[in-house]
Amino acid sequence: MFVDSHCHINFPDLVAREDEIIANMHANQVTHALCVSVELDRYPDVLAMAERHAHIFASVGVHPDYENITEPTVAQLVELAGHPRVVAIGETGLDYFRLTGDLDWQRERFRTHIRAAKIARKPLIIHTRSAAEDTLRIMQEEGAAEIGGVMHCFTESLAVAEAAMAMNFYISFSGIVTFKNALALKEVARTIPLERMLIETDSPYLAPIPYRGKTNEPAWVKHVAEHIADLRGDSAAHIGAVTTRNFFQLFNSAQPA
Repeated sequence: MFVDSHCHINFPDLVAREDEIIANMHANQVTHALCVSVELDRYPDVLAMAERHAHIFASVGVHPDYENITEPTVAQLVELAGHPRVVAIGETGLDYFRLTGDLDWQRERFRTHIRAAKIARKPLIIHTRSAAEDTLRIMQEEGAAEIGGVMHCFTESLAVAEAAMAMNFYISFSGIVTFKNALALKEVARTIPLERMLIETDSPYLAPIPYRGKTNEPAWVKHVAEHIADLRGDSAAHIGAVTTRNFFQLFNSAQPA
């Protein structure tokens, strides 16, 4: 009924509870999840999670926040993305909130991921924070529309969402949309076409109300769906069904378990 389109269940605080996490997904009708890579050193753990569970998929990529690491190459990302359990490239993008100074390396890393995605024919998972203008510019310059993808954990304006959707991207909402002060984001969730929407947890982060402040997990993505349903005057079942369909349309190499 629900798919968590972005989580990090390979992180220590979740993988230690792996059996419980998987059981909770089943109990809450969360049928599938995408475990997302943030650095190549951890990529084997992401892939192993997907290999252990038929309903978990993997991505490969390096988060924009990670400094002083070996930079991925286009060839390396393409090779790793060839594994049948890998359905996306990322997460990648730009983050000017946590990092300052000369961030040319971050922009070049983003370009590397877009180029790899186009060769591998796998969609992009894009993270953007305090960097929307540059993110959209680089997406345009590198032809990201050719492969498409998702703007994960979306917190930007409706205008940014519309620009991304014009480039063949989906908009994914996390538990942030349930927060009382997220008024502008709620309006975006209420407004965008449902056929361009995904839902996620970004677990172990950003637990939705009523679990805010706790360690998030994929089972709780249903609360994101329920809140969006309330915003739109819809049912959680319908939101779940459409976002599930959207997930498998976007990540078209993923096969339902």
